Amino acid sequence: MIKGYECMRGAGRKIISFVVMVSLIVTTTVAWAATPTVEIVAMAHPPVQSVLKPLRDWLAQQGKKIRVIEVDAESPQGKSRLEAIELKGHIPIAIMINNKTSYRRANGDSVSFVNFPAVKESPSGVRGNWQIQDVQAALLEQISKQ
Repeated sequence: MIKGYECMRGAGRKIISFVVMVSLIVTTTVAWAATPTVEIVAMAHPPVQSVLKPLRDWLAQQGKKIRVIEVDAESPQGKSRLEAIELKGHIPIAIMINNKTSYRRANGDSVSFVNFPAVKESPSGVRGNWQIQDVQAALLEQISKQ
């Protein structure tokens, strides 16, 4: 055996193995925690699906930079999720980024990712104050913090 490496026997190897495992777990956990999560709770029919298509296409292009969770708003899980964030009634769309539905734009305006985006194609009775670009900006901001 090479002189000075006697500690690599038995307990020494176990300690080194343990340190390596802990390092890998910590690194993986930190990487997972830093990945922004977007949760889309939405009705699974038109016009909801068509209005969200540009966002979903953009999210698909982001690959593993963003964790995406999709939930049907009319399913038991979707109804529970909406209740958990204190939304009641006919909510066609709720988008959460790291568990938050609100975002402050660069100009200081606050938007809430609830109901349809504020575009002319959206039904006026359930039109929110956000746009797809707001969701993208909020996610890009989170990605830049990684």
